[in-house]
Amino acid sequence: MKPVILLTGKNGQVGAELLRLLPQVGEVVALGHDQLDLSNPTDIRRTIREARPQLIVNAAAYTAVDQAETDETAARAVNAEAPGIMAEEAKKIGAALIHYSTDYVFDGTKKAPYDESDPVNPINTYGKTKLTGEDAIRNSGLPHLVFRTSWVYATRGRNFLLTILRLATEREELRIVSDQVGAPTCASEVAGATAKILTRMRSKKDSGFLFSEVSGTYHMSAAGQTTWYDFAKTILEKAEATSRGLEWLAAATQGRRLMARRVIPVSTEEFGSPTPRPAYSILSNSRLNQTFGIALPEWHDQLQGCFVSDLIAAKRAAD
Repeated sequence: MKPVILLTGKNGQVGAELLRLLPQVGEVVALGHDQLDLSNPTDIRRTIREARPQLIVNAAAYTAVDQAETDETAARAVNAEAPGIMAEEAKKIGAALIHYSTDYVFDGTKKAPYDESDPVNPINTYGKTKLTGEDAIRNSGLPHLVFRTSWVYATRGRNFLLTILRLATEREELRIVSDQVGAPTCASEVAGATAKILTRMRSKKDSGFLFSEVSGTYHMSAAGQTTWYDFAKTILEKAEATSRGLEWLAAATQGRRLMARRVIPVSTEEFGSPTPRPAYSILSNSRLNQTFGIALPEWHDQLQGCFVSDLIAAKRAAD
């Protein structure tokens, strides 16, 4: 008998990829914002009590970093309070919880990759609310996996990849921050790693998962590092080299040609963002690899996959 998995945020970047993969692991009850309002505690409790899952995978989040500074109530409800309520309800029914967090729980002052034992010190509202959500899960005492990832993007939703492609059809010159260092991570890789881990954790005795020896916090991000500036340049290089066949690329550019001819590196101060962000937020994935044997590919290989996978799928369909 397959375990019941309650998936939240099914229409988000990671959630949509999980919705594609998790049916291989269990019977999935997938909910988006229309079916589950994470700012409503009563709604959360009712949904979990009715579904009675063996596992909750919370892929929903308030991810608008700048907007969170002026809409802290909403960010706190979704990122901080909702995970705590999920943890409470999951514990009551003997379920486990998987939750996704962020590199922004760190302040960016370190000069080497952050590991899970490093002190946290978020410098913006988004990071603070995500950390509060993490703490609520850890303090609940239920079996859990908290996966911190970084600079997440996908071929859908709102993210840096799609923003750069859109802006490149509107402007000849792009000014991109060059003094923030991170690891761009594709949502499909996060979902794929999660599905592999769950497959390995399936109990052979019942319909549950073996969390007892692995419960905790793990970093799950792309290998390597780059800056927003170099990430933007690489995106445009790959887009220019891809002539046709990508539905998501056509949608991102609305069928228009790329007109950006110059990508100018600027400092965080020159860019004038209203929200502080870590200058360095590389995550060490050693614990993930040692525990589960999982290592995500280099960031540029992940990006290349976005520009290749749809072409392969289109070719297969044509054949």
